[in-house]
Amino acid sequence: MNDKTMHKLSYGLFVLTANEDGKDNGCIINTAIQLTSNPQRISIAVNKANYTHDMIMNTKNFTVSIISEEASFDLFKRFGFQSGRDVNKFEGLTDCKRGYNNCNIITKGTNGYIAGWVDQTIDLGTHTLFLALVTDMEILSDVPSATYSYYQSNIKPKPQPKKENTGKTIWRCTVCGYEYEGEELPADFICPVCKHPASDFVKVEG
Repeated sequence: MNDKTMHKLSYGLFVLTANEDGKDNGCIINTAIQLTSNPQRISIAVNKANYTHDMIMNTKNFTVSIISEEASFDLFKRFGFQSGRDVNKFEGLTDCKRGYNNCNIITKGTNGYIAGWVDQTIDLGTHTLFLALVTDMEILSDVPSATYSYYQSNIKPKPQPKKENTGKTIWRCTVCGYEYEGEELPADFICPVCKHPASDFVKVEG
């Protein structure tokens, strides 16, 4: 069985945002679909490990900003490669605005947004499926939505060319291919390209 078959499904990509007690947060998700048109209802699936998940469980409110093909990798680094438990993901971000439900709307690299109010949850083990009534939505641009396949081909950095054999120890990022040269890789090292931690590096011979 080839697990990568799942990548053939036409996933979209979204920035899911929430606000609890005045604190903003957001994360990247790839599961947001329309359920009914009258009334307008959508569902989102969110990993329980995400801080945004807990905020939505508590407040019942969220906004999904639909990522477009104009999005840069910086958007994914900000909302996908760090935890809102450790950093303020909105610090220094000006390309957003406050929605009616008090959740932030991402206005750059997106083509629309949908706000929802959760009225049902389904426990899926690692994830929670949130079923929600649509409380607001708007189109922001006509740029096509970015699919997961488009992200892999056009937004995610390509692995860097392998360095020539130098006889030195090389640590290679398994996500983007970035190479760090040194006998030991610092435990707190963060890949400068894709922002993944030292645990995603493998030791190779230089």
